Amino acid sequence: MKSINETVMKFVFLAAACTSVLAVALICIFLFANGIPAMAKIGLPDFLFGMKWKPSNGLYGIFPFILGSIYVTAGAIVVGVPTALLLAIFLAFYCPKKLYAPLKAMVNLLAGIPSVVYGFFGLTVFVPLLRQLTGHDGSTMLTASVLLGIMILPTVTGVAEPALKSVPTSYYEGALALGATHEKSVFGTVFPAAKSSVLAGVVLGIGRAIGETMAVIMVAGNQTWMPQGLFKGLRTMTANIVIEMGYATDLHREALIATGVVLFVFILIINLCVSALKRRAEDE
Repeated sequence: MKSINETVMKFVFLAAACTSVLAVALICIFLFANGIPAMAKIGLPDFLFGMKWKPSNGLYGIFPFILGSIYVTAGAIVVGVPTALLLAIFLAFYCPKKLYAPLKAMVNLLAGIPSVVYGFFGLTVFVPLLRQLTGHDGSTMLTASVLLGIMILPTVTGVAEPALKSVPTSYYEGALALGATHEKSVFGTVFPAAKSSVLAGVVLGIGRAIGETMAVIMVAGNQTWMPQGLFKGLRTMTANIVIEMGYATDLHREALIATGVVLFVFILIINLCVSALKRRAEDE
């Protein structure tokens, strides 16, 4: 009976694994089958490095959207990652027991809030605030970066905190025995020991930021020209796909799918780079 149950469970697990692989494979096939022909029609250099996106005139350059995605993601990393890591360290080593449960619940709640709610919050709070502070339009790169920084905070914290707690206590105790202070033990010994897992959390946050759509559409301004600074509007690749896919046809639609291919390659490159960094960290 036991062997039958084990065989059944192995089959269930194998089916689940195959389903996941098949889903990824189908997505890849759909994207590349529909996107590559569009790149060939437009011309790869004109598509990737073209400065103008005007489908009505036959111009399909997505370079402004590529830069927009990179800039907004970089801004989100600057705002969100340090805050998230410090919050994870606080929860793991400094937070009073009475405060831990409500603070942890608030972090988990941030992770469950829909992106459209974040976008509405940014539209009604951040955009008017930035307009008052700068005297310019509040729908800017800075607004989108700050909002995305808040959105990735629970993702990074949720991975980093368990990683820090999983480090053997002997590391911390050994550092104290050698004369290090509590802060030096945490930041100089425990944190570096958990860096590979913490890096995985950062990557998840980057993936959330570069793939975010609705919140960015609501606060970034959605201008199709080249990004012109922190206090100017821009459009990301995901935002461009969502805004125009509803009425796009023929080559226009294929170009939007090709934009999805570029976004997919971006995510793939990020994951490969992080995997290489993790292997290097483990070897060290």
